[in-house]
Amino acid sequence: MKIVISDNDHVNLAQEEAVFQKAGMDFTLYQCHTEEEAIQQLKGAEIILNQYTPLTRRVIQALRPELKMIVRYGVGVDNIDCVAAAEMGVQVCNVPDYGMNEVADHAMALMLSLVRKTVTMVNYTKGTDWDYSYGVPIHRIPGQTVGIVGMGRIGRTFAKRMGGFDCRRIAYDPLYQPGTQVDGVELVSFDTLLEQADMISIHCPLQPCTRDLFDLAAFQKMKRGAYLVNTSRGGIVNEEDLYTALTTALIAGAALDVTAKEPLPRPSKLLELENFLCTPHIAWYSEEAAQEMKRKVAEEAVRFATGEKVLYPVNQI
Repeated sequence: MKIVISDNDHVNLAQEEAVFQKAGMDFTLYQCHTEEEAIQQLKGAEIILNQYTPLTRRVIQALRPELKMIVRYGVGVDNIDCVAAAEMGVQVCNVPDYGMNEVADHAMALMLSLVRKTVTMVNYTKGTDWDYSYGVPIHRIPGQTVGIVGMGRIGRTFAKRMGGFDCRRIAYDPLYQPGTQVDGVELVSFDTLLEQADMISIHCPLQPCTRDLFDLAAFQKMKRGAYLVNTSRGGIVNEEDLYTALTTALIAGAALDVTAKEPLPRPSKLLELENFLCTPHIAWYSEEAAQEMKRKVAEEAVRFATGEKVLYPVNQI
């Protein structure tokens, strides 16, 4: 089968090359950034390894009937029209389990930085004065309530981490009924989570029902001293409303590893705020996670090409 990589910004493709060579297959690398480039350059491809190239309904239609499978580097499939792919018989896969620990750890790091005001105090101590009172108030973590939005692989991993801090753990996930428990975490309604959580970490996918999930109405329901972390997908948090919430003390602070538009456009009002932390979509990353992702993308493509059952289907065909 003809295998192509639609785009890739990695230092090298050693992992992919090793997997495909072992299977007796090869591939061609392109750097398609637009629909037009994808349509022109990827015609004839049967399997596409995809990073950021927009594989819209229009693109998928143009690449059919040859196109049979798309496998995405990473978890999110926002840039792929999975509905159109299913309608046209194109299998879409991702790699949902390569960076679970890294994302959970990063969410933890951002949460602790907010609650303990670590970044604020480092910057103040290095640049201004040795005075702990600049950070007042800081509250003890044990006994607080942490809210988790999304109890998939990463949400459950984050919940396990937070269990070590003697926190009450609650979660919202539409796949579970409020009142049930998953791994010792109490499932509640979204409104209950907003009202009760001192800290909230987002671990759900970006879908029509989760876009702008955290808007002004949501912030108004949160505790005035609450903190919010998003290491999932940009667009789940309405950034204009977040700015309003942070500057009017609706919430105490927020940290984003993902934004609606990446990189976050400069100048940015959010970046001017002391109670706002931001990292450049790095939560997924460790050397080990990066290599695992690259290997698993290629292995999934080989499974499909050889008629084996794929491990990570996103759509059903």
